[in-house]
Amino acid sequence: MADFRWQALDVNGKSKQGSMEADSVRHARQQLRERQLLPVKIHEANASASPRQRFLPRRKPGMRVSELTLFTRQLATLLASGIPLEEALNVVSQQTEKARLQSVINSVRSRVLEGQTLAKSMAESPAAFDELYCAMVAAGEKSSHLDDVLMRLAHYTEQRQQMRNKLRQAMVYPLVLTVVAVSVIAILLVTVVPNVVEQFVHMKQALPLSTRMLMGCSELLQRYGVTFLGLATAAGFYWKHWLKTPANRLRYHNLLLRLPVTGRLSRATNTARFASTLSILNASTVPLLDAMQISGEVLQNAEARLRITLAQQRVREGSTLRGALTQTRLFPPMMLHMIASGERSGTLDSMLARAADNQDNALQQEMTLALSLFEPLLVVSMASVVLFIVLAILEPILQLNNMISH
Repeated sequence: MADFRWQALDVNGKSKQGSMEADSVRHARQQLRERQLLPVKIHEANASASPRQRFLPRRKPGMRVSELTLFTRQLATLLASGIPLEEALNVVSQQTEKARLQSVINSVRSRVLEGQTLAKSMAESPAAFDELYCAMVAAGEKSSHLDDVLMRLAHYTEQRQQMRNKLRQAMVYPLVLTVVAVSVIAILLVTVVPNVVEQFVHMKQALPLSTRMLMGCSELLQRYGVTFLGLATAAGFYWKHWLKTPANRLRYHNLLLRLPVTGRLSRATNTARFASTLSILNASTVPLLDAMQISGEVLQNAEARLRITLAQQRVREGSTLRGALTQTRLFPPMMLHMIASGERSGTLDSMLARAADNQDNALQQEMTLALSLFEPLLVVSMASVVLFIVLAILEPILQLNNMISH
């Protein structure tokens, strides 16, 4: 399919324009007529582009989390009202004002009209609908409860976004504090310290060790500060490139899991995401093995993904879910106990949901603990540096006063 730009008139004679995906101009014109629009002008989106732009890779239209949540809720509400799927997609498309979103929804609708399932139609737009989303939609279609699954999926997506926002907000203060503290110390060393210490140098007095160390740091920063900044930037780019190699990324993520503070935080983050995803997939009647595979792929830590893959293989070989997850050494005992209880009583859905809520709470507690440790450590470290600078300046002054008094 290609992207087409169109201009058309609605039933009231008002001009409208937008974009859509279609096999041909004729197919695009047919889609406009189905939306009760009179085509005026249709052309391929990149037909008027320069030769260079035509060969540049085009960015596939996607959806933000808030847009995906709204789309899912709207579609679930319309389907629950008994409106056919094709008509529901058409209504949601007309409700959307952004041409980018209209293009995604219309492309899904055109594939549904061609006879494809909704899940398969969405899977062909991976920039907007990930594997988890498509798997749940497929499960809803098979169980004939697509509206319920979509509503549950919208709630899950919204909950995940709220968790991300909370984590980002929690990180704002430490990052700002770090930048301000480092900037203040750099300004002191580059501008204030040289002017003050220069007065002692003119007196040709033997300076204390702390003052000489401060002078050396100040001179080093003045001469090679830009070089250090360039080296740090180059090291950052090299580190990013080094992490692109799967083996290197696996070693780094394995190290993260073993560190004292970051390890606990990383385990809490990944297990919370795994538990939430597995809970909603299992509640949507997705087979356990498929649910474990999809839940493992949404994890950020490569080492954690590898351990979940091994756990999936153990479940395939006949192991219980609790036994397989225990060997990963990622999950807390309380969550494993709840999973085992759910397997024994046949209430795995509800137990996974409770375990997911517990892990979300544990993640917030771990984040709060990490920040509560980081902030005072940062303040103490920066205060120690400033104290050293002040003492290094005051010490020769005190020596000079002692010489004058004697």
